[in-house]
Amino acid sequence: MKIWIATGGTGGHVFPALSVANELANRGHKITISCDSRVVKMVRDGKPKSAKMAFVWASGVGAKSKIKQIIALSKIGLSAIALSLRFMIFRPQRLVAFGGYASVPAVFAAHLWKIPTYLHEQNAAIGRANKFSLRWVKTLMLSFQNVSGMPNKSTAEIIYTGLPVRSDFLKSSNAPLKHENKILVTGGSLGAQILDEIVPVAVAKMKNKKIFITHQTRPENVEKLQRFYAEHKIRANVLSFIHDMAGAIVDSDLVIGRSGASTVIELETIGRPAILVPLNINPDQAANAASFAKLGGGFDVAQDKFSAKWLTATLDELFDNPSRLDKMAKKSYVENLAVQKIADVVTK
Repeated sequence: MKIWIATGGTGGHVFPALSVANELANRGHKITISCDSRVVKMVRDGKPKSAKMAFVWASGVGAKSKIKQIIALSKIGLSAIALSLRFMIFRPQRLVAFGGYASVPAVFAAHLWKIPTYLHEQNAAIGRANKFSLRWVKTLMLSFQNVSGMPNKSTAEIIYTGLPVRSDFLKSSNAPLKHENKILVTGGSLGAQILDEIVPVAVAKMKNKKIFITHQTRPENVEKLQRFYAEHKIRANVLSFIHDMAGAIVDSDLVIGRSGASTVIELETIGRPAILVPLNINPDQAANAASFAKLGGGFDVAQDKFSAKWLTATLDELFDNPSRLDKMAKKSYVENLAVQKIADVVTK
């Protein structure tokens, strides 16, 4: 079967797409992956060897400038025309889109040629691009059991599949806590200033002085945080990038971080308690954190409520009661069969 996979924009859209692409290729299907220029290297490095690549001209339309919005919409429109012509020749039998504006042209082209289209929503609140594309979609696949913001008039079949994660996370699935007093702090690829400001101060005031911190931050903040932890005699490893994120999560007893979809699903796949501080301008992250907290796996704390005083008290309580951390870890765990489920849905 000829299957077209549409992705782009960020790693949060690309890594799940690549996981599914590799599974479908292993099942013997012919794969083509379309993406925009921002993630070309990421796709090229991670795609199946047999898969072909195609490029789309797309960018987000969330800019405040009307001119930039018009330019962004023009790029998407031109890409939709180009893919429509390409689909006339290539005629894929399925389209699998992984959200974001880079997926919209492919979804439209597939609709034009009546190609069955499967759209994946990674967050617990449907994104604007997916909400727009949903009118042309046969099946919507969800990362979370409940997703807010769904349009009432949608006729798409809705299936819960979960969010695909890389194999190193699956290998560490449901790993027991090690109880080594380790905390992982991660604010995503660019770090998070609020975590850099609050976490070190809170840890310095903890009763438990045996805590070990792995703190991922922006490159320009590494030296400052290293100095702070050293001055307060706190064992810490401060770095700007974590190459083995699965290993870092497995080694931790608690994670403090943002609540992007990939982060939350990775925590659920391994089974780790967490304190999540959603980016205050991102409703998707707020929905993801709320979903995780509802499981009982941790805390959903609004950025304006996230204080050093609250965090010190919470950390003291958790590390004085390791059995509570164990309970939170068990509640956070969700079996991840997303890759197989999506591949099955698309090829049935």
